[in-house]
Amino acid sequence: MALWGNKDLVYSDGTIAVNLGTKTVTGTVGVVTFTTSGINTSDVITIGAGATYGYAVVTGFTSTTLSIASTAGIVTGITTVPSGTTYFVSEEPVYTLHDSIYRAPESKTVGYSTSPVFTTVVGVSTIEVSIANTATGNARKYAPTHAGWVGVTTYIDSHGNFRVKTETLVAGSSIIGDADDDTRYPDS
Repeated sequence: MALWGNKDLVYSDGTIAVNLGTKTVTGTVGVVTFTTSGINTSDVITIGAGATYGYAVVTGFTSTTLSIASTAGIVTGITTVPSGTTYFVSEEPVYTLHDSIYRAPESKTVGYSTSPVFTTVVGVSTIEVSIANTATGNARKYAPTHAGWVGVTTYIDSHGNFRVKTETLVAGSSIIGDADDDTRYPDS
């Protein structure tokens, strides 16, 4: 079981339903098959747009069902995840699921002064770093110091200025695939 890989997006076809009691994720619409998707144990599944429902670590899979390690990464208070929920699977570092900074949902309002804070972990390729470094305006603020698995936090400061903090969690130049990060880290 690896601690992380280099794929920002392993699989995201169709929609899912999650049974929190049995810790199973079932493909509901449009899932071809999990066994041929490239998913491996220790991959991370992000459940819902913006991690609305949270994250979990994949521990096993069949053609239509994923098993997850625990529900600890599911948003507190969530008791059901409805059929038809979007998702994506990545090889992001598993340890980030236990870091309160990056805990779901990605948009946080509780405990912050005046504005929501958006936090996420994304795989940023060397091409995406290069493009971010040459960008202007707010797009330039997303430029990380290194390619790899990057923690990103955005917020509005007390003076009304848009701020972006990036933290290289795992430096690496071999990130491939693409999740939903093109608005922040375009490939071209």
